[in-house]
Amino acid sequence: MELRPRAGRFGGLLIAGIVIAAMYTAMVLGMAELSSALPTAGGGYTFARRALGPWGGFATGTAILIEYAIAPAAIATFIGAYVESLGLFGITDGWWVYLAAYVIFVGVHLMGVGEALKVMFVITAVALVGLVVFAVAAVPLFDAANLTDIPPTDAAGASPFLPYGYLGIWAAVPFAIWFFLAIEGVPLGAEEARDPAKDVPRGIIAAMVVLLVTGALVLVLATGAIGASALSESGNPLVEALGTGTMATVVNYIGLAGLIASFFSIIYAYSRQTFALSRAGYLPRVLSLTNGRKAPALALIVPGVIGFLLSLTGQGAVLLNTAVFGAALSYVLMMVSHIVLRRREPDMPRPYRTPGGVATTGFALVVAVISVIATFLVDSVAALCALGAFALFMAYFALYSRHHLVAAAPDEEFAALAAAEDELR
Repeated sequence: MELRPRAGRFGGLLIAGIVIAAMYTAMVLGMAELSSALPTAGGGYTFARRALGPWGGFATGTAILIEYAIAPAAIATFIGAYVESLGLFGITDGWWVYLAAYVIFVGVHLMGVGEALKVMFVITAVALVGLVVFAVAAVPLFDAANLTDIPPTDAAGASPFLPYGYLGIWAAVPFAIWFFLAIEGVPLGAEEARDPAKDVPRGIIAAMVVLLVTGALVLVLATGAIGASALSESGNPLVEALGTGTMATVVNYIGLAGLIASFFSIIYAYSRQTFALSRAGYLPRVLSLTNGRKAPALALIVPGVIGFLLSLTGQGAVLLNTAVFGAALSYVLMMVSHIVLRRREPDMPRPYRTPGGVATTGFALVVAVISVIATFLVDSVAALCALGAFALFMAYFALYSRHHLVAAAPDEEFAALAAAEDELR
C-alpha cells in the first residue's frame, strides 16, 4: 500500500507522536548538555564540529540550514491559506501574503535581536492564549467515538484504532515531527544569553515541556471534537473542530498568530545558523556581515529570498517534508556528536549533564534514523530534493570552503583547543 500523508489517521499519529515526543525529549536533554559545554551561535553545527571534525560539523550545519530555510517557506503557504480563508484585505492570491510575511518579519529581525525577540515573545504569547481558548471550547465537544470513526482497511494490523495498519504509523512520523520541529534551534541564541551555560539548557527543556502539553491537547481535542475522518480532510482543523460562532472566529485569528510565531522564530534560527557557518568560513564570509544594529543582514535576507521563491510553488506539504528530512538528518548527527564527546572527552566541563547519558541520546539516535527512513517512504520527492541540496552543499565544501576556514572563529577555536589538549595528554 502506498504511504500517504493521511494514512496514519488518529491512531497512527498518536503512536508516532508518542515515539517522536520521546525522541525529542531525549534529544533535548542531550542538547542541553552540549549547549552548556559549547555555548556559541552555531548550535548543532558547533557540537558536531567538536565531535566529528570539519566534515561532520558542516554536514550537520547544512542539514539544519536546509530545515530552517525551507520550513518558513512551508509555513508561508499555510499563512497564505489562512489569510485567504479569513478573507483578509480581499486577498485571493497567496503570493502577496508570502512576500509580505518575509518582508515584514525579516525587516523586524534587521532592526536588531532585542526588538526581534520582543516581537517574538508577544506573538508567541498570543498563540498560546489561542491554544488555551481552543482547549476550553473543545472540551464540551469531545466525543471519544470520534477518535476512531474511520473504517479499517485490509492493511496488515488494521483496526478501528489503526485503520491503515502498521504502515499508517510510518506515514505519520514526519507529521509527528512537525509538532516539535525547530525546538533544537534554542541553542542558537547562546551568544545573546546572559548566562548561556545555565539559560540555554533551561530554555530548551522548558520549551519542550510546553510543546509536549500543547501538542497532546491539540491532537486529542481536535480529533475528539470533529472526528478523525473530517479532520484528515481539513485545511483549518482547530476552527473546523469548533464549528461556527465567536470562539471559532477568535481561534481562527489567533491560529494565524501561531503560524506567524513559528515563521518568525525560524527566521531567527536560520539567520544564526547561516551567520555561524559563514563566520567560520564554511559559507561565503559576506553572509556573516552585520548591520549597525548588530543583526546579520545578509544571513537574514539571502535565505529569506530563497524561502520566498520556494513558497511560490505552493507545495506546502512537500516543503514541510523536505524540512523534516533535513531536521531528522541533523538529529542523527547531533546525537552521534553527544555520544562521541562523552566517550572521547569525558572531562570536558559540562555545567549540565544529560540524565541517562549516552543511553538517552542513543535512544534518540535510533528513532532519528527511523525518521530519516520514514521520510523517504512517505514522500520520496521531498527527501530526494533535500538530499540533492545536501549533496550540493557538501560538494561546495569539498571543492572550496574547507580550504578557507577561519581559525579564529569560536567553533574552530573550540576544536583547536580540544586538539591541543589531546596532544598534551
